[in-house]
Amino acid sequence: MNTCTNRYSQLMARPLDHAKRAELLAAVVRYIADHGLADLSLRPLAAELGTSSRMLIYYFTTKEELLVQALTTQRPDLAALFSEVADAAELRAHLWDFWRANASGEGRTSVRVMLQVLGASCAAHSPYAEYARAAIATFVASLADGLRGLPSIDEPELAATLLVSGLRGVLQDRLITGDVERTDRAARLLIDQVIR
Repeated sequence: MNTCTNRYSQLMARPLDHAKRAELLAAVVRYIADHGLADLSLRPLAAELGTSSRMLIYYFTTKEELLVQALTTQRPDLAALFSEVADAAELRAHLWDFWRANASGEGRTSVRVMLQVLGASCAAHSPYAEYARAAIATFVASLADGLRGLPSIDEPELAATLLVSGLRGVLQDRLITGDVERTDRAARLLIDQVIR
């Protein structure tokens, strides 16, 4: 067996290092937030992450699967966020906190990447389409579950769709324009109008 084949066999026999994998996934999200998704290539990504494209394929199989798994690790626990909400005021407060965390806080990096993936998933035969559908369905279902207990909400799925899609659009506006005050006011108005 030649040296190259032997090294490849050793690499493939090695068990996955889950801590390294988690570290890579977090770094992938930061990289795409800084460099964009459109021209994503494994070699420059791997160089930035201090690894090889072969190792990325070993861990994640494809570039698309790498991105999907990276985004999945960034998804907040929406069921916990919106479950057991006692009343409309509490749900508005939770949504406002969620908005602030994603518009200006720790979630901003993953939001920047998520919006790129959602845009790319609109293309015919997009490798991200299934992930995007599942992400939107998860957001809507989790929020709808939180809305079900509120007497002022007649159609929880429609209200959740309006909030999820509306806030996502306002987030995109904010990332593009940088207008913090206007987008904060728009997000607050949307939340207050839908949840009374």
